[in-house]
Amino acid sequence: MKFNFMINLHNKTYTCPVDVSLSFIRGKWKVLILFHLHYFQKRSYSEIRDNLPGISEKVLAQQLKELERDGMITKHLRTRKPLRVEYALTDLGRSLSPMLEFLSQWGIEYLKTNGIDYLQDQHLYK
Repeated sequence: MKFNFMINLHNKTYTCPVDVSLSFIRGKWKVLILFHLHYFQKRSYSEIRDNLPGISEKVLAQQLKELERDGMITKHLRTRKPLRVEYALTDLGRSLSPMLEFLSQWGIEYLKTNGIDYLQDQHLYK
């Protein structure tokens, strides 16, 4: 039996509720940004950038704008000169916390099965 249900929302077509969920966190960087904001509560642009080696300024700015547009994060102006902003999760973004915690715990357990005790040795990874 084949099911062919398409969901139309905000001028986009999704295949299922999982597809809707993934549209908010699609890609490598969004989940990592959300996890850092979940773990640290508030982060400046430079703190987020420094914790994501390999991300370009352009991609980081784009991902932050998309997360803000989608209501996952807020951007607060800390100072005008020099311009400094701080990002934090919204209630909607915080609702992803169980998923973020699950992904973190799963990764920690996977590392253990491969001989890496991240919790004991995390000072080595900063």
